[in-house]
Amino acid sequence: MTTSSKIAQFKKVLELDPQDETLWFGLGKAYMDEERWQAAIEALETCIRIKPTYSAAYYALAQAYYRNQDLSQCREICQRGREIAMTNGDLLVVKNLEQLASVAEQTSPDHP
Repeated sequence: MTTSSKIAQFKKVLELDPQDETLWFGLGKAYMDEERWQAAIEALETCIRIKPTYSAAYYALAQAYYRNQDLSQCREICQRGREIAMTNGDLLVVKNLEQLASVAEQTSPDHP
């Protein structure tokens, strides 16, 4: 199945259940596979709005912001996601968010 057909499938199922956070997460990841960063951001933000404790969605959203060259949003999402992941006990997500935040900080144009 191509990424485009995955996206179409996610959208079709979301019409039936627009409150399913896992579908929004899957749609966001599919958009990331196609490097459609803004669309990924919108889908992943919807995922988090539906389920604010979805740790992996914060990491994917931070990655999408980073790839979209919005480093300040990337760092902000890393910080928020880290707090959620710590509360959830998702230590791998915590580690990934910390690493991404560090890279975003070093990439930032205002970094010395």
